[in-house]
Amino acid sequence: MAKLKLDLHDIYNKGGTIEKELNRVMQEAIEKKISLVEIIPGKGSGQLKKKVIRFLEQKHIRALYHRLEKDDKNFGRIFVHFRH
Repeated sequence: MAKLKLDLHDIYNKGGTIEKELNRVMQEAIEKKISLVEIIPGKGSGQLKKKVIRFLEQKHIRALYHRLEKDDKNFGRIFVHFRH
């Protein structure tokens, strides 16, 4: 199974860059028909993870993917599943 991985550790304090990268990885998954995107906001205080989830739950973004999964074994990881 092909998957994309986006690690936000390097850009965690750059708000506009985070959304740009999230948009980019979502579009890449659609264009390449990749079924899974792994987003790593990291553990930290949880604020970045909340920001990522708010981004993914926007109506126009939500329409792009099938299912969102928070990793129950690793708090700092989110999976976005696509159905192509």
